Amino acid sequence: MLVSCSDVPEITMDEAMPPPGVGPKIRTPVADGVRVNPGGNAQPLPINATPQNDIVFTDPDNPDAGIPELANLMAAPKRGPWEESETIARQTAAREGKPILMWFTDSARSPMCKVLSTELFSNTKFESWAAENVVRLRVDSNVSADDPDLSLDEKITRETEMKAYVARLKKRYRVLGHPSVLMLNPSGEVIERLRGYKRGDADYFWGLIKQNTIAAQISSEKWQKELEAKGYRDWRGQSGRKVFAKLLHYSKGTLILIEPGGERFRTQENNLSKDDQKWLDDQKTLRGIE
Repeated sequence: MLVSCSDVPEITMDEAMPPPGVGPKIRTPVADGVRVNPGGNAQPLPINATPQNDIVFTDPDNPDAGIPELANLMAAPKRGPWEESETIARQTAAREGKPILMWFTDSARSPMCKVLSTELFSNTKFESWAAENVVRLRVDSNVSADDPDLSLDEKITRETEMKAYVARLKKRYRVLGHPSVLMLNPSGEVIERLRGYKRGDADYFWGLIKQNTIAAQISSEKWQKELEAKGYRDWRGQSGRKVFAKLLHYSKGTLILIEPGGERFRTQENNLSKDDQKWLDDQKTLRGIE
């Protein structure tokens, strides 16, 4: 049995989090499109690597039981284009090494949110760019539990929970109006806030997003390099999809991987890319293991 990377020090919260990022300087927009300087926001809890000793297993006699298969994650269809869960968005951002474009909107009561959606976020060129460069997260104050399988009481309960979720996120990120667009790096740090939108300013607003995406990517790369020094790396399935994780356990061709947020996955060596299989062969050679 081989426990790989076990000599790598555990990651503390301070080590996992990058220093505060600063977006590039940009000219101040006019009218309703107001650039808000970063800072002063309540930061979300960071995605933090979970030490092995802190993981509680459901079956102490079989600690690897119940771990989801990495192949299922890689084979799952991509969501989108907008995530609705902050947790899922941050997991995806960490896996793909992309910043998060977080849009606080009110699709029912905010005219400018509708204009922003029509003029920019629904534009096919923007959608193609966003699919390659960011993870999109939409937080809509207009909530509705449109599920025919729910009873009236269940719908009321669901909508109450959804409203509470939106309210928590708005409070955490100090969002007071719509539309508000935030740029975050994969660790959850806010790089920039953009508040308001002016009709006809789609190209200008997109330019602001692009500039702050670069700032978030720089912060993301530093965060990722710090984790790589502690044993994390990109793992790819044969389909080409990847996760950013650390080898937690290896035995007879079975690997347990752990992501920076603590999520664990099981996979077989022969389900990984050829590059990953070669990396494993090199590690086994170094340790004199067949």
